[in-house]
Amino acid sequence: MIISYSGGLDSTVLLYKYANQIKLAVSFYYGSKHNDQEIKYAQFNCSKLNIRHLIINLDFISEHFKSSLLKDGGDIPKEEYNIDNLKSTVVPFRNGIILSILAGIAESNNINKILIANHSGDHAVYPDCREEFIINMSNAIKSGTFNNVEIFAPFTNITKRDIALIGKELNIDFSQTYSCYEGDAIHCGKCATCLERKQALYGFDTTKYKS
Repeated sequence: MIISYSGGLDSTVLLYKYANQIKLAVSFYYGSKHNDQEIKYAQFNCSKLNIRHLIINLDFISEHFKSSLLKDGGDIPKEEYNIDNLKSTVVPFRNGIILSILAGIAESNNINKILIANHSGDHAVYPDCREEFIINMSNAIKSGTFNNVEIFAPFTNITKRDIALIGKELNIDFSQTYSCYEGDAIHCGKCATCLERKQALYGFDTTKYKS
C-alpha cells in the first residue's frame, strides 16, 4: 500500500492502523499555512514506524489556485465548522491531483492500493472527499494503470470522533499530529479544524492549544 499522509489526526490513525502493509507514505507540500507543521509530524511518525516517507512539492497549487488555506489566501475562518464558514478553505480538486500522482507512483513501484483518510465530516464541505468522488476516482485509476491500482478509503463513512477512538485503541500519541489551519507551532484552538479536533479527541486530548 501507498498512503497519502499529511501528518494530521485522520491520516495518522490510518498510517498506524495499516503500518504493516504500507510500503510508502507520501506528503505533499502545496503552500498551505499548516504544511510546515504537518510535514514535521509526518516525518516523525514515519520514522517511528520505519515507513519510507516521500515529500512532493506542488508549488503550482499556491501559484494558481485560490483558497484561504494557502499562505497568501486570506484569513482562516474561526469558531464554527460548517459549509458556509469553511468553503473558503477548499483547495480545488486537491485530492484529485494527489490521488493521480499517487497512482503513478504506485504503478511505478508495483503497488496496487492507495490509502486516503477522508471521512464523513468532510463530505459537505469538500467535494473531493465524498464517497461518490472516491468511487469514481478509484475506477478511473484502476482502468488507467496496468496493475489496476485502487483507492482504499476505510474512513469514508465514519466520523472524526470514530477515527479518534480507533487511534485511542492503537495508543497513538495525538500530540504528535497536527490539525490547525493557522499553522503556528501551537494549535490556535479557535479555527474550525481545531474545534473539530477538540470534539473528536474529547476525553483524551493531549494537544496544547492557545485557547
